[in-house]
Amino acid sequence: MSKLVIVGTVAFDAIETPFGKTDKILGGAATYIGLSASQFDIDGAIVSVVGGDFPKNDIEMLEDKGMNLEGLEIVKQGKTFFWSGKYHNDMNSRDTLATELNVLETFNPVVPQTYKDAEVVMLGNLHPMVQMSVIDQMNNPKMVVLDTMDFWMDIALEDLKKVIAKVDVITINDEEARQLSGAYSLVNAAKIIMEMGPKYVVIKKGEHGALIFYKNEMFFAPALPLAEVFDPTGAGDTFAGGFTGYLAKTADYSFENMKRAIIYGSCLASFCVEKFGTERMQNLTKQEIDIRLHQFKSLTQYEIDLS
Repeated sequence: MSKLVIVGTVAFDAIETPFGKTDKILGGAATYIGLSASQFDIDGAIVSVVGGDFPKNDIEMLEDKGMNLEGLEIVKQGKTFFWSGKYHNDMNSRDTLATELNVLETFNPVVPQTYKDAEVVMLGNLHPMVQMSVIDQMNNPKMVVLDTMDFWMDIALEDLKKVIAKVDVITINDEEARQLSGAYSLVNAAKIIMEMGPKYVVIKKGEHGALIFYKNEMFFAPALPLAEVFDPTGAGDTFAGGFTGYLAKTADYSFENMKRAIIYGSCLASFCVEKFGTERMQNLTKQEIDIRLHQFKSLTQYEIDLS
């Protein structure tokens, strides 16, 4: 088993979907990644920042899930990062209503000394130079996974390209892959992005699953069709947590194992969307995951006669 370092936001979200709305609730990329990765009983650390307004019981909950929080900076006089959004009826598009950076504006991540030798690093969606500062603190990790978004492509593309050159895996959605590469075909987009540095490109397609590309190979993991999607917030981060959590658990970084990792990522993301915020991920059981993994398997398993 390998150590996993998770860097990203621990935040408050206020969410509105066609199914209802919430006041401020627990959110943030590192929170979702950590809760998802914790399903594998790994040695994981969250590196993030919160304000003095962040509830003690949320910190205790993350610690109870096995997350090391030495790298969680608490700025007593500051306020925690806050995001508010409203989803449209199709649940694939949303409007951001508010973004308050607060303590995140001056966040300078410090990886705990005992985790600088972690084999797996998950860089949640942050400014590329903040992500780079984490890479610089690590001692030769086996697998660095980068999540990013169109916002950084718009305002910090050169910085982003420097980070992309140093990572093993990049995870982005289909529109971001097209924007970053300038190619419409996702196969061509992945090739162009691999030339920027990463060995693997994971392209997330929301309710349509995820693709992983490596050299001239590719693999598709479906998303489980769900009767009800309550809140898509954090699904991509939950996917990343399942992906990196499984890699840290197995310490196997072959393409064959990467395929299994994205199935686990898709499986865990399918739970995340069933309730608001992190609620579903906090109460998830191993038995529920096993049952759903069997559903994933039967979703795409078939025999074909090629004679």
